[in-house]
Amino acid sequence: MIYDYTKSELESVSVNPNLFKRKLKKAVHSLLPHEIDHLQKWLSYFTINKPDLQNCLTEIDIEINQKGVC
Repeated sequence: MIYDYTKSELESVSVNPNLFKRKLKKAVHSLLPHEIDHLQKWLSYFTINKPDLQNCLTEIDIEINQKGVC
């Protein structure tokens, strides 16, 4: 349920890259490891035509490493 909420929240703020990045960082800390994997796959698809959000893909990797999730 949190995963679906996170996706809808990210979709709604996708017009603002800074807010998108903040929400993404928050999501990494609240989702389970398997949900983070799903989120990464979804982000790859969601950001294909949104170059201003593609740098957020590296942000999720950084947050995951800081959290210690593999």
